[in-house]
Amino acid sequence: MTAVPLPRQPSQSNDRPTTSSSGAAPDITPVFVLKELIARLNREQHKIQDLLSSLGFALRSFNNLNQFLELIPLMASRVTDSDGGALLLFKPNGQVRLERLHCQDSNWCQDIRRAMELATRQVMASLPPTAPGKPLTLPLGAIAALDHQVSHHLGGNIQLFGTAILVKNNERGRLYVFSRDPQYTWTETRQKLVRLVADQTAVAIENDELTVELRKKERLDRELEIGAEIQLRLLPRQCPNIQGVRLAARCKTANRVGGDYYDFIPASYDQMRSRKEGGSELGRWSVAIGDVMGKGVPAGLIMTMTRGMLRAEVLNGHSPARILQHLNRVMYADLENSNRFVTLFYSEYDPQTRILSYSNAAHNPPLLWQVATKTIKRLDTPGMLIGLDADTHYQDAQIQLHPGDTLIYYTDGFTDAANQSGDRFDEENLTQAFQWACQHCSSPQEILEYLFERVRSFTGNADRNADDMTLIVMQIVDD
Repeated sequence: MTAVPLPRQPSQSNDRPTTSSSGAAPDITPVFVLKELIARLNREQHKIQDLLSSLGFALRSFNNLNQFLELIPLMASRVTDSDGGALLLFKPNGQVRLERLHCQDSNWCQDIRRAMELATRQVMASLPPTAPGKPLTLPLGAIAALDHQVSHHLGGNIQLFGTAILVKNNERGRLYVFSRDPQYTWTETRQKLVRLVADQTAVAIENDELTVELRKKERLDRELEIGAEIQLRLLPRQCPNIQGVRLAARCKTANRVGGDYYDFIPASYDQMRSRKEGGSELGRWSVAIGDVMGKGVPAGLIMTMTRGMLRAEVLNGHSPARILQHLNRVMYADLENSNRFVTLFYSEYDPQTRILSYSNAAHNPPLLWQVATKTIKRLDTPGMLIGLDADTHYQDAQIQLHPGDTLIYYTDGFTDAANQSGDRFDEENLTQAFQWACQHCSSPQEILEYLFERVRSFTGNADRNADDMTLIVMQIVDD
């Protein structure tokens, strides 16, 4: 913060004692002079306190930054008993702009404005272009040049002082205060007062920017709420009533919008129409579960795209492997550009034969509890992620299910869930928990609740999960 030009030495006081009403001059004693000086200092101090209090009140009360900035040059000149003040701000468009100007003499004000604008134009002409949208930050050399140009264009008979408007340690403008009085000096006290007004200005600017950011965040939060609501409605609202099958499912997202996907899809148009009309659900059903790499809004958008394309492919009546192959080719271009991929396990269950046909695109293999042997089998086939290679081939597999067999489809949010020590829940723990649940729980919903509770107990965190967690429990029962 530099005063330019150098302040002149204070002049001798011209104050003279006044005569009394009788015409005789009062006795001038050291005590009298001291009392007058103290009274004058008290009046000056009270005036400054009142002005700064008014400025603080305005900072707390004004919701409009422009209203507050109107006061700054006025306050700066009042607390320093100077002739005027000027506020220059460095704008996001890369310009230095004379934001506000105050002069005691309105006729002189036009000359000051022209001098300030000419100085800023000359300094801006020497600077490289600034990236749009970023606040302009002048280098130290440019700030010194700005001070010099302002002093030069105002003239050598003006007593000038300039100080920085600092927001988060970045200079975002300059506050200049000036006087035409040749006897005026920039004392340390006056400089401190100007800096105090500049600091209040910086607080107001930062508060305004924080308010703008808060409003943007509130709008984004609302958009995320809408996105989460839409995504929730795209997931099955309830499990279908499939002949000989009992189902339970849950998707718990890490963020409001997640990348996990599961679905129950009727295999034909007639079946979909019959379901809407309240008919029986005896036809084949597709059970699918997937996971988009990543979390949040981008993953949620890809999940939504995957759902729509998969549902369209199912109605073509192809085998699971062919459905995954078609889906991979259709989605490849979009996923390649997004640098994201999808794991997907797709299966079709025929209630008439109790045969489950399936194909896997690098998803966590579902676990099948076979009641006859009381053992667990992993259902898997070779296949790459959706979107990784356009020419990937997938393979079909089938398995015969029997009453009492129980199957879980899950995403890696279960196996990757970690405790405070960094240990993962992993597939082995999930397998053991699933085996216990199949022997002790009486329904798919109880199995689902038990597995979620086991993961929660393992991680020790009941409030947040680091990744999306989705689980489907499918149990075969007698007709």
